[in-house]
Amino acid sequence: MAAFTTILWDLDQTILDFKKSMDYALRGSFRQLHLSIDEEKIRLYSDINDSYWLRFERGEITKDEVLLGRFRTFYERLGIVDKAPEEIAELYQNALGEVYFFRDKADELTLQLKEKGYRQYIITNGVHATQAKKVRLSGLERIMDGVFVSELIGYPKPQKEYFDACFAMLPGVARKECILVGDSITSDMQGGVNAGVATCWYNPDRRPAPSDLPIDYEIGDLWELLPILQERMPCQNQQIKN
Repeated sequence: MAAFTTILWDLDQTILDFKKSMDYALRGSFRQLHLSIDEEKIRLYSDINDSYWLRFERGEITKDEVLLGRFRTFYERLGIVDKAPEEIAELYQNALGEVYFFRDKADELTLQLKEKGYRQYIITNGVHATQAKKVRLSGLERIMDGVFVSELIGYPKPQKEYFDACFAMLPGVARKECILVGDSITSDMQGGVNAGVATCWYNPDRRPAPSDLPIDYEIGDLWELLPILQERMPCQNQQIKN
């Protein structure tokens, strides 16, 4: 069994706490528009947002339709008719890139893995400008070996074409040496299966595993990845060679 040399990281809600950033951006945008916001409305938006991204993953709608359509639906559900959804969509997206919150001290973990010699890449369906800003502000750009944004590649996770394009830009990286770590069943775990790489489901909420999708590993804390990587080391404490 080949040693893992390369980690493919999902960004939002895996390395970074997207829910906290979403809360910050939504509250700030509503405040600028002089609209009231509460937990119930945030939960409603989150559900609508998730449904739009699922449709995007399935190739049913474009990313532009996600970014505006979710707010059109949100406003309709709230009965807001005197505000343009285009305005909050822009405010929200700008605010989303202003903050970041690491999950499970992921900054320390990824830095430690870099020092051990692992190659690390971010794979994301997020908006390029927003993700690039978060990666820069968080310091992840100094740790990661690259970032693959579906917006630039032309296909979303979990499509096989997305991962084929990623690996085309990773000469010398064998898929059998890669492990994909992410929280999403539909984009990350299904994507790993489509890509032909090992999968590690980050599942801190201990959701039930799907019965119809093979998942190689499951963790509740990102640091639980370390013993998994150690299992696949060719020798005890041997550094990975790039």
